[in-house]
Amino acid sequence: MSIQTFRSYFPALDSQKLIYLDSAATTLKPKIVIDSQTEYYSRYNANVHRSSYALAQQSTQLYEQAREKVSKYVNAKTKEIIFTKGATESINLLAYSLFTSGIIKKEDNIITTGIEHHANFVPWQQISKYNKNEIRYYLPKNGIFKAEELSMIADSGTKIVTFTAQSNVTGQITNTLESINRLKSINPKIMVHLDISQYVSHEQVDVKSMNADFVSFSGHKMLAPMGIGVLWGKEELLESINPFLFGGEMIDYVGIKDSTFNILPYKFEAGTPNVSAAVGLSKAIDFINETGMKNISEQINKVTEYAVEKMKNIEFIKLYLPGQEAHSSIISFNIDGVHPHDVAHIMDEMSGIAIRSGHHCAQPLMELIEAQSVCRTSFYAYNTFEEVDTFIDTIYKVKRWLE
Repeated sequence: MSIQTFRSYFPALDSQKLIYLDSAATTLKPKIVIDSQTEYYSRYNANVHRSSYALAQQSTQLYEQAREKVSKYVNAKTKEIIFTKGATESINLLAYSLFTSGIIKKEDNIITTGIEHHANFVPWQQISKYNKNEIRYYLPKNGIFKAEELSMIADSGTKIVTFTAQSNVTGQITNTLESINRLKSINPKIMVHLDISQYVSHEQVDVKSMNADFVSFSGHKMLAPMGIGVLWGKEELLESINPFLFGGEMIDYVGIKDSTFNILPYKFEAGTPNVSAAVGLSKAIDFINETGMKNISEQINKVTEYAVEKMKNIEFIKLYLPGQEAHSSIISFNIDGVHPHDVAHIMDEMSGIAIRSGHHCAQPLMELIEAQSVCRTSFYAYNTFEEVDTFIDTIYKVKRWLE
C-alpha cells in the first residue's frame, strides 16, 4: 500500500491544513473506526449481557467479539482480557487490587522507574505510601534505561516491578524480555507489569513470549477511539485478586450481608461498558492487520530516522535521544532560548504542524534529562518525508522569528 493510499483512510488529513506529529498523545482515526461508532449507535445500541431481546444480544455479541479480537491480537486467552477506559485505569485497577487482595504485603517492596508516564508511577507511589510499603525507584542516568541496572535493585523481597516498554519522551524501546528474565533469575516470584501504551501502536505484541505477568495499554494510541483500554493478566493471577470497582454486572450474587463476584473477566468490569469504543478497537485491529504491522513499523522507523538525521545537523537545538539504545517514533527536543510552548504554538500558526510541548506526564524523567519541559514530535505511518521537511523548515523559521 502506498503512503498516499494509507493517508486517504484518515479523514482528518483531508479536512484541514494539518501536519499531525502528535501520535504519541493519540493517533488519528481511520474512517473504518469512525464509521463503526455511528453504525453501533445507529443499529446496535443496547446494554450488554443483561437482556434477552435481539438488539441486546447483537450488542453483546459485538462486545465479546471485540474481546476475542484483542485476545488473538496479543496472543492471550479471551478471559484474560479486561476492558477498561484506558491504560491509566488498567494500572490503577491492578495496583489497587494487588494491595487490597493482600498479595502485596507490608514487608514487600515494589519497583518502578524514573522514565514512566505518571500513569505507571503515581498509582504505585500513592498506594505504597498508604500501605507503608517500600517503593524503590530505578532512576537511570540521563533517562536511558538499562536492563542490568533495573535488576540490580531487585531482591527476594520484591513483589512487583512495573515499567514501560517505550518511553513517551525519549522514544527509547526498553529491552523488556532481557529485563524480565534478569529480574526473575534473581527472584522467580517477582511479578512484572509492562505499560505498552506507546509500543503497541507500532510493534506486534505477544504477551506469552514477553514473559510478563500483566500488560496494560490504551486503544486511542493504536487508531481506536478514546475511552477504551486493556488490562491483560495471567489467568491464575487475575483469579487471585479482588475487583477494583463494585456494582452491576461484576457480581454473581448479592445478599444483605455479603456478595459474590462474577467469573473472569467480568468481575473487573463493573457497570455499563463503553461498547462502541470496544467495537472501534476491534475495527482498529482489523485495519492494522490488513495494513500489516510490519509495514506500519517500517514507515514509522523510516520517517523517524530521516527526521533524526535532519535534526542532528541543526546547531541550535538539543535532542533528547537514548544514545545507542533502541528507539522509534518519538523525538523530543528544545530550541535554544525558546520556550517549548512558544515553539508548539508558532509551529501550528505558521505551518499547521501539531506537536506537543510540556513535561508529557513524565516529570521524574524531566529531572533525569535536566529539562523542565521539552517539545515532542511523534510519528505514525501516515507521516511523510515531505512533512518532515516542512517541520525542519519551520524549526528554522521559529528560531529566526524569535531572534
